[in-house]
This record gives sequence, C-alpha cells and structure tokens, in this order.
Amino acid sequence: MNTEELFDIEMRLLLHGVNQVYGYDFTDYSEASIKRRISQWLASSKFSNLSDAQSVVLRDRQVFESLLRGITVNVSEMFRDPAFFKALREQVVPHLKTYPFVKIWHAGCASGEEAYSLAILLEEEGLKGRFRMYATDINNEVLQSAQEGIYALKDMQRYTKNYQSAGGKGSFSDYYTARYDHALMLPSLREQIVFASHNLAVDADFGEMHLILCRNVLIYFKPTLKERVLRLFDTCLLSGGFLCLGLKETLDGRRIAAGYSEIAPRMRIYRKSYAKE
Repeated sequence: MNTEELFDIEMRLLLHGVNQVYGYDFTDYSEASIKRRISQWLASSKFSNLSDAQSVVLRDRQVFESLLRGITVNVSEMFRDPAFFKALREQVVPHLKTYPFVKIWHAGCASGEEAYSLAILLEEEGLKGRFRMYATDINNEVLQSAQEGIYALKDMQRYTKNYQSAGGKGSFSDYYTARYDHALMLPSLREQIVFASHNLAVDADFGEMHLILCRNVLIYFKPTLKERVLRLFDTCLLSGGFLCLGLKETLDGRRIAAGYSEIAPRMRIYRKSYAKE
C-alpha cells in the first residue's frame, strides 16, 4: 500500500469520527476538494499524519474547529462578481419591491461579505426595513466574524471598485467606519441580517423565501448532495421566487430544473415558475 492509499484510509476514518462525535457529515463533499483541503490543513498543523491527528481532533473541540476551518471554503469579498449584483439589482429587485416584506436566505455566507453587499444593495433600492436576511454557514467561527462585520481596510479599495461596477448608487465608504487597519460595517446593516448556523447536508429549510443565494458552494459537493440541497431550496422558495447560484454552477441536468427559468444569462439567476392550476 502506498502513501496516498494510506492517506485516503486515514481521511475516511477521520471524517467518520468527525461525523460520529460532532455531527458534521462530509461524506457527500467532493472527494478531490476535501482531500486537498485536509492535506493543506495537515501540512499547517503539528501532526505528522492523520492517524496522529484523529485522536486529538475527536477529543479537542478547538482542534476540530481548526480542521473545520481548513475543510470549509471561507473565501469571499464584497460585491464579488459585480455583474451578478448588477443583474440582481436590475432584474430581481424590481420584483421584490412588489412584496410588502421580503425573506431571503443566503446559504453558505462564509464571513458575511456578500450578505453585507446585498443589504447595501437592498437599502439603496428602498427596501430598508422591508426585508429579513437569514445568512447561514456550517462554520460557527466564520459566522462570528460575519456578525462582527470587521474587514481588512486594505481590501476596501477593491471592494469599492466592485460596488461601483455593480451599480452602486452612493459612496461605498459611507457604509463602513475605518479604524486603524480595519473597516467596521455600519451596525444598521446588521439589523436586518440574522446570522445562524446551518448544515446544508443534514439540516432542514428556513421556511418560505422570496430569494435564495447559494453561490460557489455546490461546486464542492457530490451530485447526491447537490440534489439534496437543491430540493431543500425548491421546497422553501415561493413560486415566482429567485434562486442564485455561483457563476460556475447550474441547474442544467438537475431534477428541479424544469420548474425554473434562467432570467440572467450566465449570471445563474433562476426564477421559480408559478404552479399550474
């Protein structure tokens, strides 16, 4: 048995133990992706192999949280893919405005950059006080970071360009306060966002939603888990509601695809059909 085969066995044993002890099931995550991430985590840890790591991970919550950070993808930025946010502003928000109150689920929100971006966009479009956004993630540590809304000041110049390209109507600097080398997002933006823990692999939906965003998350799942998650979204999305995926993700070939139409070519913004009478 070579080293890679041994690593694969140790990885499966570790993930089985994590599921048993902490209830996080990574069985249906893309094997190539999770293997790469665990290898990177191991290289940065004090352990020489996964067998040594396993006994500590299963007994020490802090070490497990470290592994969880390594496994999950937490890379994001404000107004990431500006063309997407521009399409959202121009083609989805006008429909949302017709409702007295809008419910939004942002699944896999990571450290919250896109959730704040959406809150800014909705505020500029006159929906302040008329929406509730549930921003969820599997990783409690990044959720805490999202709740705090503190980001590196050095990134604000790039975020400002994204905001302007996404059709921003004001000055992006009005939405944060600069302190030393950090930027603190306005507390008023958080008032309409509920940050909460949610595991797409096992947890239930969040009730009736007008808009669901889950961008650049499905690409890390196996087909079976992708189908489960999409069914989850379909169950809680109202007829006429909108589903937004990452630019490299699609409903093509998925079971729920027949009930949706893509309203923004290449932006992966789908609208759920109204039920036929």
